[in-house]
Formats: sequence, structure tokens, C-alpha cells
Amino acid sequence: MEALERYLNSFGKSVVNKAKGILKKKGKVVSGNLLNSIKFRITKDKDNLSVEFLMADYGTFVDKGVTGTQRKRTYVDYKGQRVNSPYSFGKSRDGGLTRGLDKWIVRKGIAPRDAQGRFISRKSLKFLIARKIYTKGIEGISFFQKPLQLELRGFYNKVGKAVKHDIENIITV
Repeated sequence: MEALERYLNSFGKSVVNKAKGILKKKGKVVSGNLLNSIKFRITKDKDNLSVEFLMADYGTFVDKGVTGTQRKRTYVDYKGQRVNSPYSFGKSRDGGLTRGLDKWIVRKGIAPRDAQGRFISRKSLKFLIARKIYTKGIEGISFFQKPLQLELRGFYNKVGKAVKHDIENIITV
């Protein structure tokens, strides 16, 4: 099954590289954690080969978006269809959103000023950004879905050719 494994390896590399490229192009790389976490692996068991894609947990929120309390969010899935985001902000007000914003604000270098030219406190800024995200949601950019869609177009033909090649090699040996 060498040819099949080689093809699945190139399939995984292509999806990962294109996903990383879209993240960079859309300006979604702040710390690099998500970008560096996108990987794939080929798993083998008794009778199966499969490609598994891995990324940081929050990558699915960036990919598929999160519906806010006032606005529905959608994304384009790997089939090319616009779909409502499966994620939404709940009623909880535990402050989880503001906690995650602190480092992001520093890395982005966001330091707005008020009408008198004074810097707005980071606490106020976190609250304002969190409120906006909570109500408007997070736009899904389909950074993973689009490359998967592109690579799946010729997937079955290429897998078939790889299997045929492997069978021919077994028979001729």
C-alpha cells in the first residue's frame, strides 16, 4: 500500500499548507498558536489507512464561526454549501471571553484613545470588545473547509489510481 500511503500523505500536506496559507492571507495569525497547531497524521490499523487532521481546539471556531446573540454566522463547508455555524454564545457571563482577550489586545497593539486623547483602560477595552463579539459573533472564514473541498475534488480518482498501482506491484512481485 505504498502508493496509497504516499497519496494520502500528499493529500494531508496539501490541505494543511492551504489552510495555513488562508489563515495568513486573512490576517488571523496573532500568536501563531493556531497556525503551528495545524497538522495531519496517517493512521494505520488492521485493514484501514486514514488521514486525521489536528489543530488547536479554538481552530474550529475560527473556521466555522460563532453565532452571536444578535447575528447568525455561517461558513462554507467542504461540500461548498453555506451552513449555519454549529457554535453560539450562551447565556453564561463567567468572563471567559474577556480573559482570553487580554493577551490578544497586547499582541495586536490595540490602544485606542477617548475624545480627550487619553488611552482607554485595558479593562474597559476588553469589556467593549467582548460585548461586541458576544452580540455580533465571530465570522467563520472556512480556512480549513475550503482546502478540504479543493483536495476532495479528485480524491476518489487519485485513491483509485494509487490502489491500482499498489495491486499491480503486488501481482508483479
